[in-house]
Amino acid sequence: MSMTGFGRGEVTEGSRKVTVELKSVNHRYLDVSIKMPKKLNFFDATIRNLLKEYIQRGKVDIFITYEDNSENNVAVKYHPEVVKEYLQYLNSMSDEFGLDNDIRVSTIARFPEVFTLDDVEIDEEGIWKILEKAIREACEGFVSTRIREGENLRADLIGKLDSMLSVVDFISERSPAIIEEYKATLMGKIAELLGDSKVDENRIATEVTIFADKVCVDEEMVRLRSHIETMKTTLMEGGGIGRKLDFLAQEMNREANTILSKANDLEVSNKGIELKTEIEKIREQIQNIE
Repeated sequence: MSMTGFGRGEVTEGSRKVTVELKSVNHRYLDVSIKMPKKLNFFDATIRNLLKEYIQRGKVDIFITYEDNSENNVAVKYHPEVVKEYLQYLNSMSDEFGLDNDIRVSTIARFPEVFTLDDVEIDEEGIWKILEKAIREACEGFVSTRIREGENLRADLIGKLDSMLSVVDFISERSPAIIEEYKATLMGKIAELLGDSKVDENRIATEVTIFADKVCVDEEMVRLRSHIETMKTTLMEGGGIGRKLDFLAQEMNREANTILSKANDLEVSNKGIELKTEIEKIREQIQNIE
């Protein structure tokens, strides 16, 4: 499955509407960033746990909007005990200083703390019900896009791996010819130097053996072919395979480096460079696989 994807969920129930959008890019671990209204902050941990049901790796950004057309965020609260105290003091002032007691409701209503605006208790259960539904809808769409992208990635990677197998076959077939060509060149040079003198066949055989040992890549080719086939099998199995593929790519690169370092032939060198180029492309692509 690819680590890049997008999903959207929108749920409306009564006067409430929740919209959720998810997008993700590759990342070694699960890194979630949530942007939502402050009043929903207490759902943060619950949302993160829910996302883990759908996502294991990737840098995920989730955007949540919440609307409630009927919602009143505050309520007016009347405090009669405060009014009682104000009246007691005002009556005392009137008696003590001989002032007219002209207290009116409109006057005392403007005194501090007679009326206060209190936050309305949030319906957490009701909000979570619609929020969870929207998140799951977005996650399901998100996973679908990641699966489609993953299938495209898999097809492309298998194509690259098959191309690499062709290169491996070429090098395997070319290797024996390199030894024979070296032997023929060596004998030609010695014959040119010695003229009609007899050529020491044993000495020639020894030199050819030393050369063959230096340029032999049989073991590297066997291991490289094995890594390629293992990666193809792993890609077909699917699941959380990103880390395994990354390890295999590193091993493939190690074998390709050795093959290139031993190359004593222009054609093999070119093919070795081709191998390394394909492996580098593969390493870049598997960074997007979960």
